[in-house]
Amino acid sequence: MMENRLRVLRAERKMSQAQLAELLGVSRQTINTIENGKYDPSLPLAFSMAGLFDKKIEEIFFP
Repeated sequence: MMENRLRVLRAERKMSQAQLAELLGVSRQTINTIENGKYDPSLPLAFSMAGLFDKKIEEIFFP
C-alpha cells in the first residue's frame, strides 16, 4: 500500500472527509480508507486529488 499526505492536505484547507468526498464524487468511507492506507485510489481518482490540491500525484502519494 502507498502512504499519502491526503489528511494533511485536507486539514490545511479545513475540509472534512465528507466535503472532500463530495468534491471528488466518492464516499466519505473511500476518503477514510485512503487516508488510513487501507486502499490505494484508482489513477483517475489520484489525478483528481492532485488537481484539486494543485499538487503532483507523487507529492501526495509515495511508497
